[in-house]
Amino acid sequence: MEAVALHISNGVLNGPVSAIYGVIALVALAYCVSRGRRDLDDRLAPMAGLVAAFIFAVQMLNFPVLPGVSGHLLGGAMAALLVGPWVGALCVSVVLVVQALVFADGGVTALGANITNMALVGTAVAYLLIALLLRVLPRTPSGLGITAFVASVVAVVAASQSFVLQYVIGGTTDLEHYSIGAIAGSWPARTFSSGSVRALSRPSPS
Repeated sequence: MEAVALHISNGVLNGPVSAIYGVIALVALAYCVSRGRRDLDDRLAPMAGLVAAFIFAVQMLNFPVLPGVSGHLLGGAMAALLVGPWVGALCVSVVLVVQALVFADGGVTALGANITNMALVGTAVAYLLIALLLRVLPRTPSGLGITAFVASVVAVVAASQSFVLQYVIGGTTDLEHYSIGAIAGSWPARTFSSGSVRALSRPSPS
């Protein structure tokens, strides 16, 4: 399994915050396209397609987390490990756009926020950890397994906390018995268990 991430529906964030994150996502993705062009070659292009297809398939499994927010399987760490941060972020973004526009999975107005959390924050944090850990760990199956484990867990916690920040800034949904502090504190433990299963079950990229 993959690590749990958040898929935000329409109306969970107010208009100004949704618009700000939409601009952030557009600017960041434009930069990813510019950098990703340098990395794409005859070997990486087919791999990017396979990564996007796999992420699309596993992200179709959704379950409720909060009112208007669902959890689903996240592919940012896997994308970063297999195709790098720039192409990886683009793979996750393409999946999120298709899900929002074709399957109404995640709000169109929240697309910028969803891309920021899952494609940008998740992939960036995962890649930074992967780059750091591969400097000190051997590139063996066990070393890659530890790297994938740590990157997936930390990346998905970062993505979930990014949503908490977005909600603090411009959340509109009534969380009833939930407080911001309780949500921010409980998600790391929840995502740790699911991220652990995902990382340990992932095959070696070699």
